[in-house]
Amino acid sequence: MKILFDFGIGIQSHWVWLALMIIFAVIEGFTMGLTTIWFALGALVMIFISFLPIPIVFQVMIFLVISTAFLIFTRPLAIKKFKTGKVKTNVDSLIGKNAIVTKKITEFEKGEIKLNGQIWSARTENGIVLDEGVKCTVMRIEGVQAIVNVLEETKDEKIEN
Repeated sequence: MKILFDFGIGIQSHWVWLALMIIFAVIEGFTMGLTTIWFALGALVMIFISFLPIPIVFQVMIFLVISTAFLIFTRPLAIKKFKTGKVKTNVDSLIGKNAIVTKKITEFEKGEIKLNGQIWSARTENGIVLDEGVKCTVMRIEGVQAIVNVLEETKDEKIEN
């Protein structure tokens, strides 16, 4: 089916769908968000459907339905398969764990904690002072440094190593 433009040029609709497919694929190549690829696949399907005598308005509606179906039903599977997003590491498992201060932590000096049998350099999240033997919780890891906060239950209590 030909699409007529105001200036009298007619273009076969399958060429328009091919152009849209290429545009969506290029956008996906730049963003890698697994979003526009489904519209590129919808445009690919429409290249073949456009050879049928279907008005362009209905072709656009069919394209939107096909692309949305691809997006809703296959994107979650593709994300699981390609595991896009944040890669979880073993360090992430340390967040929320309890540790013991082995070298005093002050507002201006890093100290050390013992966490899972390993010594980590550490600083407090809010600049409080933690003496040796105080039990703390790992709030996050920044590089090779643990950011800790004192445990509520042991604020005034020291723990022997």
